[in-house]
Amino acid sequence: MSTTPRLPRRLAAPAPGWTVEADVVVVGSGIAGLTCALRLRQRVDRVLLVTKTVLSAGSTQWAQGGIAAALDPEDTPEEHLEDTLVAGVGLCDVEAVRTLVTEGPDRVRELVALGAEFDREPGGDIKLTREGGHHRDRIAHAGGDATGAEISRALIAALRAVVDDPGIEVVEHALVVDLLTAADGAVCGATLHVIGEGQIDGVGAARARAVVLATGGLGQIYTSTTNPPVATGDGMAAALRAGARVTDLEFVQFHPTVLFLGEGSTGQQPLISEAVRGEGAFLVDDRGERFMVGRHELADLAPRDVVARGILAVMGERGLDHVWLDARHLGAAFLEKRFPSIVARCRELGFDPATELLPVAPAQHYASGGVETDLRGRTSVEGLYACGEVSCTGVHGANRLASNSLLEGLVFAHRIADDVADRLAAGELPTRGPVDAEVDGETAVLLDSSHRIGLQRTMTRGCGPLRSADSTVRAQLELEALADLPTGAAEPGPRTWETTNLLHLGQALATLAHRREETRGGHVRTDHPERDDEHWLLHQGLVRTPSGWLEVLDRPVSEPMGGTQ
Repeated sequence: MSTTPRLPRRLAAPAPGWTVEADVVVVGSGIAGLTCALRLRQRVDRVLLVTKTVLSAGSTQWAQGGIAAALDPEDTPEEHLEDTLVAGVGLCDVEAVRTLVTEGPDRVRELVALGAEFDREPGGDIKLTREGGHHRDRIAHAGGDATGAEISRALIAALRAVVDDPGIEVVEHALVVDLLTAADGAVCGATLHVIGEGQIDGVGAARARAVVLATGGLGQIYTSTTNPPVATGDGMAAALRAGARVTDLEFVQFHPTVLFLGEGSTGQQPLISEAVRGEGAFLVDDRGERFMVGRHELADLAPRDVVARGILAVMGERGLDHVWLDARHLGAAFLEKRFPSIVARCRELGFDPATELLPVAPAQHYASGGVETDLRGRTSVEGLYACGEVSCTGVHGANRLASNSLLEGLVFAHRIADDVADRLAAGELPTRGPVDAEVDGETAVLLDSSHRIGLQRTMTRGCGPLRSADSTVRAQLELEALADLPTGAAEPGPRTWETTNLLHLGQALATLAHRREETRGGHVRTDHPERDDEHWLLHQGLVRTPSGWLEVLDRPVSEPMGGTQ
């Protein structure tokens, strides 16, 4: 296919029936959104935090492994930077990584001061462990394997402590439908669908001088994922429709060790944290042989893309639909103490890691690309910011290093809050009115939610962990056919909006996956199995033009990430 997809400006939705106003709207309540909202409220008069279901329902609470930071006196930010650059396979923005690793330790210490309780050594120091791609123990964890849940708890508790503060308002069960833009193209709010009572119910408009997207990833675009059901790419798709540049979308990380529940199992799958291998578990094939030894110097603790490719290679060679993780030698007592949630979930599903091999296979885990930002979290659209998995800061490159995601959300949310507050104080983000929807571009023909499983299967077959020119073209054609379906019974509503968002992002992802003719990090092309620095040491971006067509923007890796604000 030689042409790029054409996307509408907005989703079909009822006209807003209510309006709220704030200085800043923060969309999302994971580590990025909560950190940003709390930091903003220290310096901004009115902050509106909206979240899709309830405050604790995002991806942060599912993070098992931990948060990476150079907290050990023998560790250094430079060493953390080097490990991150190696994992990113040449596509990291070095200054973004440097920002992450140098500011990260202080941000983690601030989390502790806020009330996050990390696991400790007998002497009181934070206990640090190792995960894939790290050459030092620098992963702080909580509750053994419940780090995300503990961080989420601490941040939500801090938010609850200011619940009576009139300067910060929380709206739950609020799905972002689209971004509002002014005559000059700047973002000035968002349309939301709220399931609530009274005035704040149905579709409304949240108007603000700045909008921060912290809406998470797009995991539900595949049949199997470790992501929660809310991860339907709503913020990423809304930003793309509003003209923001989306970059590196083809780099999707597939976690190597997800519990295999049988052919046809779909939706959110149980993750077996990389930290289990960090404590000494290892992968074996159907003969009981350790196949990662010899493939990489770190063997089972190689970067995730290396381990995932190793598993896929063995599955192909041996005709298997999964391999096995052996943690039996670690013993029941250790496993139950170090990984209580994982052990309990495995046993609930009929597997006991203390006595038997665990069947595992790769599944979608993390979007390394997203809405492109600079070091302050600014996107290419005035007034729009992004942080966390929805964003592309350049930190992850072609493959995210284990446990860098929570740290990225923490560091860049803090930077966004400071930048927004400074610009508001300087009058750089004035109040703007939105352009009437009637003159602001066409409205989408919605895709009924009954087509979601078909869309997911198309993406898994065509743009999954193994891809080719043929598979990506087939995916593009199948997605185009879905986009051309008549609206029929596809009435506006949350499930239909989510499915249409997945369609739009699927079209964008398939476009970039088809163009990148090499294998690098999370992007594996079976017809181009080698890394090709001569032609592909670059970032692929997409932007929606005023006519609706997506335009591809290639940029050398030597140029820093950043918007045009």
